[in-house]
Amino acid sequence: MKNISVRKSFIWVMLAIGGIVMMTPIIFMFSASFKYNDQIYDLALISSEPTLSNYFYLFENTEFLTWFMNSFFVAMVVTISVLFFDALIGYTLCKFKFKGRKLIFIAILSTLMIPTEMLVIPWYILSKDLGLLDSFIGLIFPGLMSGFGVFLMKQFFEGVPDDYLDAARIDGLNEFQIFIEIALSMVTPALSALAIFTFLGNWTAFLWPLIVTSSADLYTIPVGLSSFSGEFQSEWEMIMTGAAVASLPTLLVFLLLQRYIIRGVILGGLKG
Repeated sequence: MKNISVRKSFIWVMLAIGGIVMMTPIIFMFSASFKYNDQIYDLALISSEPTLSNYFYLFENTEFLTWFMNSFFVAMVVTISVLFFDALIGYTLCKFKFKGRKLIFIAILSTLMIPTEMLVIPWYILSKDLGLLDSFIGLIFPGLMSGFGVFLMKQFFEGVPDDYLDAARIDGLNEFQIFIEIALSMVTPALSALAIFTFLGNWTAFLWPLIVTSSADLYTIPVGLSSFSGEFQSEWEMIMTGAAVASLPTLLVFLLLQRYIIRGVILGGLKG
């Protein structure tokens, strides 16, 4: 029993240390948002002269609210698209027998091995040819479906009994109604986890929005915040203030839905 107690204490200490290490950048970010530019490199967490002027300047003299709404719009549209199409593809590959479905699934999984940086050039060429540069459609289209989402949903649909689907067919439901009314209701943890990961991933996306947009009124938050960094000087107090505000939705999402994240990851790992 003593060995078990020592082991648990050691685990808790290591977890606490890891938590402190993970929280330090976030604490520093919020602390720096209340400092003047010449106080940024002061290691004191609480400034001797805290100020709210950075927040007033951010909302009154920049287009931060526009960037915020752009990020929210893009993240929401992409999330809804991913939930629908990835679930539909995963359901089709899992519950329908047709020639070549394994090959299609392998082809979809192979996209997970391609770094995003390698896809930027073909995305850009396609956007240019279709006239989608500097537009919301150009921002959104690369993320409308994801290989990870298809894999996750297919693994969860494996656990949906075929008997339920057959009973629904006997009751007269068509295949799309069965997918919407029966199958989706039985994979809620997977949908929740996928929605959270997709939303957060698009909320913080930087590379593609930076490349495809040139108008300030189309910037997302990460791209907009980069405008505070110049060639010779960076407005770190404004970058930290903007990052602090931008992090609030992600922190709120995690605090409210963390049980869905953990449950979805655990079940996904077990089914994988």
